[in-house]
Amino acid sequence: MQNVLMYTSEFCPYCVRAEMLLKQRGVTQIDKIFVDKTEGAREEMMVRTGRRTVPQIYIGETHVGGCDDLVALDRAGKLFPMLNDE
Repeated sequence: MQNVLMYTSEFCPYCVRAEMLLKQRGVTQIDKIFVDKTEGAREEMMVRTGRRTVPQIYIGETHVGGCDDLVALDRAGKLFPMLNDE
């Protein structure tokens, strides 16, 4: 199983939805960086991803995008293979 990193915030329904989907697909560990609690985290996220909204999700070294991107990847049948490094 690939490592999953998620830039998130404490009160974000899209972050909750993304986390639920990842857990449904077998992810047991998500490394979270809270942009609303960690100084400089939002700026770091914006530099890395070019985006300003959360969640921003990485599977391994690949930037997947936000919640809508994650759902689209799942619907296309590509999320599970990506998580399992296939």
